Amino acid sequence: MRFGLAWVRGQATATSRPGGNQAELTPLDEKLGEVLGLAQAAQDATTKVAGMEGADEFQSRLEQMSQQAAETERRVDELVDGFDGKKTAIREKAANTKSEAKEMMRTYLAEDEEALDGFEFLTMAEAGELGHWEIVTTMSDTFGEAQIAQLADWAVSVQRKHVDAVRESCLELAVSEAKG
Repeated sequence: MRFGLAWVRGQATATSRPGGNQAELTPLDEKLGEVLGLAQAAQDATTKVAGMEGADEFQSRLEQMSQQAAETERRVDELVDGFDGKKTAIREKAANTKSEAKEMMRTYLAEDEEALDGFEFLTMAEAGELGHWEIVTTMSDTFGEAQIAQLADWAVSVQRKHVDAVRESCLELAVSEAKG
């Protein structure tokens, strides 16, 4: 049996937890779990792409993205530490999101070993992460959650840079591949 909270048509539905405890997560709590999981998965994705054929010239870019994903994870985790009664459920959401993201990466990159394929995957992953952070920004602004909004503003700035860096890398690799 899975433990946690499922959102169905905007309604919270708690499922059983060990000991009968139930965590009531808001949509914002759910999104924080998702961005935490995505930051964790991003570290694995950049490492995977860094090991692909043709990624040598992008190592510093990928390393910086991985370090920033680790910093994002640290900051979100630190914030979540202050959520009494919700920490475990948020971290469970993060673990599920990370698992889903890693499965998507395994599926997309199943037999691909070229950096262009890896950066194409990162294009989708980083854009998705940016979108999630923009949602966190909107929700935290809506609910007046200043601490979360401040973190989200920082993360959106980082993610925009990641989207741009991945796009530039893809285009550089596309030129190389087109020339053969």
